[in-house]
Amino acid sequence: MTSPTPPGPGSVALITGGTGGFGRALTTKLRDRGVTVVAADLDTERNRAVAQELGASFVALDVADRAANEAVVAQVEAEHGRLDAAYLNAGISAAKSDDALDLDEFMRVVEIDLFGVVYGVQAARPAIARAGGGAIVVTASLAGLSPMATDPGYSVAKGGAIAFVRSMAPRLTRDGITITAICPGFADTAIIDRIRHEFEAASFPVIPAAEVADAMVMAWTDGEPGAAYVIQPGVGTVPYRFKGVPSAKTPTGETAVVPEALRPPSMR
Repeated sequence: MTSPTPPGPGSVALITGGTGGFGRALTTKLRDRGVTVVAADLDTERNRAVAQELGASFVALDVADRAANEAVVAQVEAEHGRLDAAYLNAGISAAKSDDALDLDEFMRVVEIDLFGVVYGVQAARPAIARAGGGAIVVTASLAGLSPMATDPGYSVAKGGAIAFVRSMAPRLTRDGITITAICPGFADTAIIDRIRHEFEAASFPVIPAAEVADAMVMAWTDGEPGAAYVIQPGVGTVPYRFKGVPSAKTPTGETAVVPEALRPPSMR
């Protein structure tokens, strides 16, 4: 296997949710390095105009459509010859936060924020492997590590995305692909617009989108397989340290050994 292409001239990156806050900031960072960027988003005049303004190619994509993810990756390879990194960044949150649980909205959030990641990984994996390896970076959230009572669907989806990243990391490593999760706290994007006034009233700092984009670039260049990087104002970007669960014990009190077939490759 050849060495993965680093971010720079000759490398190609796909960004889902590519015309939103993080997508715009990330495109700017990658374009400054000479990366060819393909912004994937819902097909609107506004999104096409944003991509053109940023100097990125645009492809229409509903990430909740499994076949559409595969078609977009095939289009990227056909037009640009390769795919080195996939940023699975598209996401939504619930529109309201009252005590009633709107199951239709819950499922829509999970469909986009979790299954959009699953479909994106499945589609991008073979293409990135054909390029000799690279990176998949998932935009999760601090809500995936510390669930929000105001948005259970978002918390479930982001928590699931982090678990998926950790579970898939050993498999993707065999293909020369590093998969990581980015877990920002409250950031300056449209997703907080409906509650932005509350942050302002409390003088609560939000993270600039450019700071999150820096972490996304770092995840491509130096990410650790399966890592979840927390980003908080005044703290910076730090890897989250997951606590282990208690080990099983034998009847004699010794630590039980997990059967080899059930261990991830990294533990064999």
